Amino acid sequence: MPDSVPRLEPPAAPGAAARVLGQWTAAQFAQPRLFRRLQASLVALPANAGWDLRSAQLDHVGAQLLWDRWGRRWPADLEALPSQRAVLERVASHTTERPPAQRPTLWQRYLALGSRVLRIGHELRLFVALVGALALDLLRLLRAPQRGPWRDLSGHLYRIGAMALPITALVGFLIGVVLAYLTAQQLRVFGADAFIVNILGIGLIRELGPMLAAILIAGRSGSAITAQIGVMRVTEELDAMRVMGISHSFRLVLPRAMALALAMPLLSTWTTLCSLAGGMLAADVSLGITPTYFMRALPDAVAVGNLGLAVGKSVVFGLLIALIGCHFGLRVQPDTQSLGAGTTASVVTSITVVILVDALFAVLFQDVGL
Repeated sequence: MPDSVPRLEPPAAPGAAARVLGQWTAAQFAQPRLFRRLQASLVALPANAGWDLRSAQLDHVGAQLLWDRWGRRWPADLEALPSQRAVLERVASHTTERPPAQRPTLWQRYLALGSRVLRIGHELRLFVALVGALALDLLRLLRAPQRGPWRDLSGHLYRIGAMALPITALVGFLIGVVLAYLTAQQLRVFGADAFIVNILGIGLIRELGPMLAAILIAGRSGSAITAQIGVMRVTEELDAMRVMGISHSFRLVLPRAMALALAMPLLSTWTTLCSLAGGMLAADVSLGITPTYFMRALPDAVAVGNLGLAVGKSVVFGLLIALIGCHFGLRVQPDTQSLGAGTTASVVTSITVVILVDALFAVLFQDVGL
């Protein structure tokens, strides 16, 4: 083993000294695996062992490691060079005890809760202001449609809608296969094979199709919206737009919100159709229900109101995802850490809001289509 590698030679006999060899320096400890192995060797030594440091090269990092192993007390049997003792004494004089962790008091917890509530209220106020700005921009667009950001709208429609077709089709198809297969296992027990059409139709068209598409778009396009606007903040493009008198909400928020409001119903319908195709295939394989029977029985099993509810929910989901993505993008500070935190918060908030709004729709429209 090279002399530069820090290592520990255990005592050869009871009462003998452990030899510290190699270079116990910060450069050697930069290797995590070597450092962990050395720590394990130190822990394995007897508590009353002697120490011989004369064959080692020691700096303040290595001295601190040994000093901590000794329990921050000088060992009874220590052989060291004068220079090594000087380093150890310097480390011992500057080492302080870690202050005990203090549990927050009831008043501190109360203040932390109030601070969190105020921060959430501030974010909600900014979000409501963004919704109001979007409403005013829509009125402005209706008064002068020739000045609308139609080119931006078409680009966002392509990136958010057309580019998302493959992933939504794949995930929807697999969800349909899994749901149909698991449902078939239970229906076969009761001899109710034909009711798989009702279960898949209601479940996929009314709930899973729109929500699955919204969650996928929130993770794919919602994060992209936040990242795009956040990068514009980092590169000071937003400040340049403000100096030139260009409205952020009209040029950035409006086209993205309109694109998602238009694309989400189409993506939701596409995801639902792919899910039904997967469920139809699984029902044919597991229960012997032919695709012809499935397609004939589906209109009778699922009322038209379910399709209208799904489309309406998808429009709301798209608007919320776009607004949340733009909100967190505009809140990004001009640094990369804030950009990453904003993108993460945007995705988490979008998915949470989609699930909450879907639950709200389920309660408010429980009599529609059922």
